[in-house]
Amino acid sequence: MTTSPLMPSAPSGPSGLSATSAPAPDTAPDPVPAPADPAGRAAGSAGARPVGGSYDPAATTAGGLTGELARLEAQAELSFGAELRILREAGLDAHAGPFLEIGAGSGAVTRRLRAALPDLAHTAVDIDGHLLAHAAGCGAELLVADGAALPLPDDSAGFVLLRYVLQHLADPRAVLAEALRVLRPGGRIAVTEVDASCWGLAEPAYPELAGIHGKLARAQTSAGGDRTVGRRLTRLLRGAGYEDVALRPFATTNDDHPVEAFAPHLGPGRLQPLVAAGVVSLGEFALATDRWNRFRADPDAYVMLLGFTATGTAPH
Repeated sequence: MTTSPLMPSAPSGPSGLSATSAPAPDTAPDPVPAPADPAGRAAGSAGARPVGGSYDPAATTAGGLTGELARLEAQAELSFGAELRILREAGLDAHAGPFLEIGAGSGAVTRRLRAALPDLAHTAVDIDGHLLAHAAGCGAELLVADGAALPLPDDSAGFVLLRYVLQHLADPRAVLAEALRVLRPGGRIAVTEVDASCWGLAEPAYPELAGIHGKLARAQTSAGGDRTVGRRLTRLLRGAGYEDVALRPFATTNDDHPVEAFAPHLGPGRLQPLVAAGVVSLGEFALATDRWNRFRADPDAYVMLLGFTATGTAPH
């Protein structure tokens, strides 16, 4: 079993909303508006979207924003059960709130959390108001804001979640410090991330794809992201002032889900925007497509995706 270059990327971007239940992009209701940013533009406004760090939902996978909504939904469906077990073990229950989800995106995990804990006071935050509008109707308060500058008072949250957010930030410490500010003493934080070096195991593997998928990782790095942030989660939390820091891994395999459910991660869709940008050639894209088709047709194919959740406590 080897780390497989079949996989174009680790999970990225905030949580998404089901493509079948999402409002159409042009008709999605507006979330709570945010203050203007330092350049005088409203966060999430058309033509001036201050998307956080290296994440752009319209240029992440095939199909633009519509494709990304579907990808984020599929991503959440794969691993939410395992992630929720870790959150519960970390103390998340109906009495742990107010609960603050930073980087909620279009709401796939938000909706699942609402279904699992309907009595938990829940605020979903994202810097991209257009994306967050797709979470409307989930029962959480929606707030357009920068995670490093939350318009919330000190000690106002009981539990904070950051899921696949830090990998997109040039300075994760600013968001962790802001989360600590709004957490009450004894409040809890959970940060879920990946590490590209150990994210995916697959058999069969296709070494000829390593260089192609390396271009995706370099594109995220050049945009200010870090696909290896998972190995630094505990040190980042301790450095930000959290106590009782611990790390929990979780795995998702095709023993529990059909191979096709892994298409948003293993398939060539994530490479398509790079073809449009001239970073990946049509020949490279065709090769990646062929190898994915071979993989999903192999009755003995195996895949395991590995994620990490680091938890910590705000000091008393």
